[in-house]
Amino acid sequence: MAYTTIDNPELYFQANLHSGNGSARSITFGGSENMQPDWVWIKERNAAEHHYLFDSVRGVQKFIYTNLDHSQPSANANSLTAFDSNGFSTGNYADINESSKTYVSWNWKAGTTGSGTTTGSGTGKAYSYSVNTTAGFSIVQFVGNGTAGHTIPHQLGAVPKMIIVKSVSFTEDWEVYHHSLGNENVIRLNSTGAAFDAAKWNDTTPTSSVFSVDSSNSVNKNDETFIAYSFCEKQGYSKFGIYTGTDSTSGPFVYTGFKPAWLMIKRTDSADTSSNMNGSHWVMLDNKRDTINSAGAANTLTANRNNAEDTTNLTNVNFLSNGFKFRGGADAVNDSGTYIFMAFAESPFVNSKGVPNNAR
Repeated sequence: MAYTTIDNPELYFQANLHSGNGSARSITFGGSENMQPDWVWIKERNAAEHHYLFDSVRGVQKFIYTNLDHSQPSANANSLTAFDSNGFSTGNYADINESSKTYVSWNWKAGTTGSGTTTGSGTGKAYSYSVNTTAGFSIVQFVGNGTAGHTIPHQLGAVPKMIIVKSVSFTEDWEVYHHSLGNENVIRLNSTGAAFDAAKWNDTTPTSSVFSVDSSNSVNKNDETFIAYSFCEKQGYSKFGIYTGTDSTSGPFVYTGFKPAWLMIKRTDSADTSSNMNGSHWVMLDNKRDTINSAGAANTLTANRNNAEDTTNLTNVNFLSNGFKFRGGADAVNDSGTYIFMAFAESPFVNSKGVPNNAR
């Protein structure tokens, strides 16, 4: 049985739904726990619009889009205006708070802040961070030095399983490290592309203190600014793994050690660009948009596209007390292929006292 040190995941991650009203307002989370977020990811549900990512290290009013390779736009005073003690505040910016539109936000807590100088090869550069070692999540903004072997302190105190890096000062792709793909491979968050061999991580596995980058512009251009979101696994709370699809209505069961609240999946051996849910998209599911057991059956979003929720091409994933199970074949999450995932918990399978939680 899987034990956990995090009995209540809502202290560190919450999904939330809100309807836009076109006016300045505070969005309060509906969970049982107060949580001040440090990373807020907002997506309009009932119309096509970009994914908006805000974090407390870059500061309020600053956003980047997962579905584009764009640099960070100019700060918008009517976008996200505050990270509150139990939610966030927005102005009247239509893309995240338009009247008659519906939205989902996914929210993670970091918290402890600091700054320093990067290490490794080349000239040390400035970095700043917010980290939560209990939940295994950090946000690091750093300046590149253009030298292979540049090492970036991630502050987690444990080896990251997944790292997402994006340039914010110029146009470049989102680069993703996933431990299941190894240190010689990369996959892109804004793309349907398959994983490919590239030295973005300097062919070096992250340590408990730093991750390495090569001289590539997309991860280490000299004197340009980057943001990195890093994650290590916490038993009963988060999981970053890999599975093989079966193209069967009785697909694989994937063990996580918890009931998922949020799940993102990407096929890694195919670059299918199909516009429907049979393509190799970054599929996003959660327990707030689908409250019944079959998560994603009617409400699928994709991180690499601005599309509204897909209500036609079903993904059919069951969120279970200790993992997730696929009930459909030949779709974006269970074709005959290899998939990576990242998942966060609604509740652990076994709590810190060794007591199993009840399945729902």
